[in-house]
Amino acid sequence: MNKTILKWAGSKAKVMAQLNQYLPAGARLVEPFAGSCAVMMNTDYPAYLIADINPDLINLYQQVKEFEKPFTALVAGIFAQNGSEEDYRRIRNEFNHEASLPLLYRAAYFLYLNRHGYRGLCRYNRKGDFNTPYEKQAKPHLPVDEIRAFAAKAQRATFICADFTETLAQVQAGDVVYCDPPYAGAFTQYHTDAFNDGKQRQLAQLLSSSISAGVSVVASNSDTPLVQELYAGFDRHVISVARSIGVAAGKGKKASEIVAVSRVVAVSEVAA
Repeated sequence: MNKTILKWAGSKAKVMAQLNQYLPAGARLVEPFAGSCAVMMNTDYPAYLIADINPDLINLYQQVKEFEKPFTALVAGIFAQNGSEEDYRRIRNEFNHEASLPLLYRAAYFLYLNRHGYRGLCRYNRKGDFNTPYEKQAKPHLPVDEIRAFAAKAQRATFICADFTETLAQVQAGDVVYCDPPYAGAFTQYHTDAFNDGKQRQLAQLLSSSISAGVSVVASNSDTPLVQELYAGFDRHVISVARSIGVAAGKGKKASEIVAVSRVVAVSEVAA
């Protein structure tokens, strides 16, 4: 398993052995919900289109792709000098309110906040301010090896800040789409906009349209009646995953997730 730069609630890093069983070959992997990029880091597609609605996340990935060495040096200095809750609050305040903060610094601060914040939670208030609380740790991990590995893999990737509708509008025949949206029935206030049931339905409809255009689709979501309904036309597999946040969270606590896999569409059906 290749580890990721970020801690991330709901990361697929620990279930990639299972998930890879359902991801088919293709010319390009398209991810409308980037998250920690665990799927990109643990697959081997010729190319990647990685998208997310969160500009801070995409900026981090773009800065690492283009400026790996200066980014790593900057992050190392920030980690070495700032470890207390007071430091965390000060950096979070600057991250939220310093409009002139250079993009490289903004990316470094985002990584610092992620690694010193509560359990990989990425949360913003309605004003757009990052508001994940501090988590006291013996020694937050400085992911130097992960940054290096990501920078190398990222040379195959295009990163865009876009919502899922914009991203899915760019898919082409031969692509593989993997969707890991904010889960139905769980915490949905990702970035500044809630991912409600209406968006779950819209996403499922767009994914079905993509299949008709000759695109392979795999989607993860919580095992709920709504998800069972939305992906009734898919082959559905249930996997067990660990939870670090929410009602089911805790050491050894597991929850069921659905991996919905598009059924093979015949050439004649696509042409029709």
